[in-house]
Amino acid sequence: MSVIVITSAGLRNARRYIQAIEPLGAEVRLVTPEKSGSLPTEHLMEGVGGLMLCGGPDVDPSFYGESPDPEAGLQLSLPLDELEFRLLDHALDRDMPVLAICRGMQVLNVAFGGRLIQDLPDHRAEWNGERWESTSHSICISPGAKAAAIIGSAGFFKVNSIHHQGLKEAQRAPRLMTTAYSVEDGVIEGLESPEHSWVIGLQCHPERQDEVPRSFSNLFMGLKERAQSFVEVSRV
Repeated sequence: MSVIVITSAGLRNARRYIQAIEPLGAEVRLVTPEKSGSLPTEHLMEGVGGLMLCGGPDVDPSFYGESPDPEAGLQLSLPLDELEFRLLDHALDRDMPVLAICRGMQVLNVAFGGRLIQDLPDHRAEWNGERWESTSHSICISPGAKAAAIIGSAGFFKVNSIHHQGLKEAQRAPRLMTTAYSVEDGVIEGLESPEHSWVIGLQCHPERQDEVPRSFSNLFMGLKERAQSFVEVSRV
């Protein structure tokens, strides 16, 4: 059985991601700053075949050389930033498969030298008077993207939108490739690393399976299968 590390600010935030991948036969190792932040990277990643970076608080702008915008309403967690950047570095150095979702894709971009737009008000969730609801918009996934092959097709898709940070081409790390973008405003919705076998970032939330096309769940199966292959090759 493949072991996949999921990083998160806490169990509550990670629950949907765990529920998306555990039924596929993967063993999840949840890593949070509170319980695991002080442990060595090698210990946290021992026997691991894949890494999933999920949604959560905003990335501290100091990691991309900026000061926090006081008007952006940032919610920061320096312990989570530090934890995720070192685990991601570990995974990238070993060409381990990585699935980076929402905040995770933003961490991926910053780790490769990119920057972020600190506030994107048109992409936030909306308050309906009782609870927060995801907004939705159309994205285009490029032909030839690994994500398109996994999902089963390229083209236009309606997906959820629950973020207030992101990036456009001006903020993209040059070493990463844009694989999806928002039709309405050009916000980047997908990134991949040409330097690695399987490093995929998506801005939307495929773990909310009732808010995206059903085929997006293939991303979790893809991560599980690549994680298993990574472990098998590592043992040879």
